[in-house]
Amino acid sequence: MSDNEQNSHLTIALAGNPNAGKTTLFNSLTGLKQKVANYPGVTVERKEGAWTLDGKTVNLIDLPGLYSLDVTSLDEQIASDIIRGDQAGVPKPDAIIAVVDATNLERNLYLVTQMFEFGVPVVIALTMIDVFEKQGHEIDIEMLATQLKTPVVAVNAKSGRGTQGLAEQVAGVIGTTPEIPYEYRQEDPNSGPHGKIFARYNFIANVVQESVWHSDHQSHRITDKIDRVLTHKFFGLVILVAILLLVFQTIFSWASLPMDLLEKGFGAVGDFIKAEMPPGMLTDLLVDGIIAGVGGVVVFLPQILLLFLFISLLEDSGYMARAAFLLDKLMSRVGLHGKAFLPLISSFACAIPGIMATRTIESRRDRFATIMIAPFMSCSARLPVYTLMIGAFFGGKYVLGFVSVGALLMLVMYSIGIIVAIIVAAILKRTLLKAPPPPFLMELPPYRLPNLRTVLQNMITRAWLFLKRAGTVILAISIILWALMYFPRSSQKPETSSQNVTAAVPGAVATGEVPAEESQLPESEQLKNSFAGKLGHAIEPVIKPLGFDWKIGVALIASFAAREVLVSTLSIIYNVGKEENEESETLISAVRDAKTDDGKPAWTPLTALTLMVFFVLAMQCVSTIAVVRRETNSWSWPLFMTGYMTALAYIAALITYQGGKALGFE
Repeated sequence: MSDNEQNSHLTIALAGNPNAGKTTLFNSLTGLKQKVANYPGVTVERKEGAWTLDGKTVNLIDLPGLYSLDVTSLDEQIASDIIRGDQAGVPKPDAIIAVVDATNLERNLYLVTQMFEFGVPVVIALTMIDVFEKQGHEIDIEMLATQLKTPVVAVNAKSGRGTQGLAEQVAGVIGTTPEIPYEYRQEDPNSGPHGKIFARYNFIANVVQESVWHSDHQSHRITDKIDRVLTHKFFGLVILVAILLLVFQTIFSWASLPMDLLEKGFGAVGDFIKAEMPPGMLTDLLVDGIIAGVGGVVVFLPQILLLFLFISLLEDSGYMARAAFLLDKLMSRVGLHGKAFLPLISSFACAIPGIMATRTIESRRDRFATIMIAPFMSCSARLPVYTLMIGAFFGGKYVLGFVSVGALLMLVMYSIGIIVAIIVAAILKRTLLKAPPPPFLMELPPYRLPNLRTVLQNMITRAWLFLKRAGTVILAISIILWALMYFPRSSQKPETSSQNVTAAVPGAVATGEVPAEESQLPESEQLKNSFAGKLGHAIEPVIKPLGFDWKIGVALIASFAAREVLVSTLSIIYNVGKEENEESETLISAVRDAKTDDGKPAWTPLTALTLMVFFVLAMQCVSTIAVVRRETNSWSWPLFMTGYMTALAYIAALITYQGGKALGFE
């Protein structure tokens, strides 16, 4: 075996405290040669990359950020298992790069002293050295290395300072045994039960005293001055709200154009295939199944990219920790972590990036609780449903002469989602996800300019994970839904107007130029007799107490692919053309005038209100389910979420409809 083949099997672990610059260093060392997966059987993410070490390629593992190896959390357990060589699927590291923040030396070195005890050689990468030096402080690197009895290299991932020296030092320690630089005697009668911890801190204090000189020229650091405003109990919240409004307004405005372009692009591809391929099942599968399924996923990409752009900027700048600190007291009242605020607010745009944003929450139980309630936030996909119902039955109506009923109903729908989310979160944190409330311990890192390379790599990584993991599941289910609406093929002939299409329009069959209103009739009949139509009839007894007939049932089934699909499905059912949108007067009139099979009105204002309440609470989004499956690494949680949200939606809709009837509303 050649030297290069031997070195390609070497594994180097990168470990350090949160906010110590570990991710930036990892991205700098590996570039784009990295991959992300989950550790076997757990939801903690595993990031690996190829690193050129002494001219050869080795495997670099980015361990979860942690403060100690005392194993009080899942992250600490995994890091400890990897260093020991006990983690399934991960070889024991040949060396450890301990990432140490020079501006927080004493706290960072505690983890390093623990690493020495595992028998794996350690090299210290001293980050934030540029910030440390700008503050007027000095550090004797050679003295620090002598005291710790291990190599220390000052690095700056942005400029590349020290990265070559780091590679040389790591290559040099492979195969050696680390020397524990401090002494601890178990038999010391004064050591007490925590003697080793007193010994570590005493050693660290001596090391810092011998190797670091702090400047006293600055009595107040810039960070402290900024924090007096940004963490103020009143002004801090005002500034936070302003920042969030700016972020989400930007996401909405910037994402709209690329989302529209993507939607039109996939529509153009579908039209091209329809024009170039003969009509038939294969064409319909490609256009309505595969392309529509992929398009339904990719259209969310601009929002996801922009959201993670801002998340990365806020985290890398140090502001995210301040925001979590400000909101922790409020969030903790319902059992949520302070960091849950951003995922929940993000979910008003789309639950998918909101759920992905829960990765910033370290606690598994807190993170899962946030994931379980994120879909209650009324996302933008619900807006077409609200708009159609309001336009059909509540448009032009006012309360007190100037308050729009439509605007009031929209506010009520958003409020219902928020209130139910708060109640569910409180219940989950006292039952399934019960845990002792951990103290809110969070480092407030110094403010710094975000690393553009790290920000871009985070965006690309998250976008690729979304497309790769969620996209495959969404595509599969989209094809299944297409098949339910396509099969079995109906042999029923359309009525007279469509039977004579060929005679009335010469060449219609050859050219495909059929009047839109007539071409939709066979599609409507096909839907009625399809498996989806039969399912609609099958569930009609269940949804009838909600005021829904089988046609609304078909729309509910179809909207499982995406909530807004309800609008296009109703367009097909009522023969107005599936290209019609929620603001179409033709569709609004068709909904308003629709009849049930026995001739009664299919829709009333109460029915419309009931449907809106149902959509506030129901899990009508396969994309979200796929992402929850990805983020929880289990099917049990997305199935539980779908079940309890559907049950809540049904109960709330039942109360709305039956209560409204009892009060005389119809």
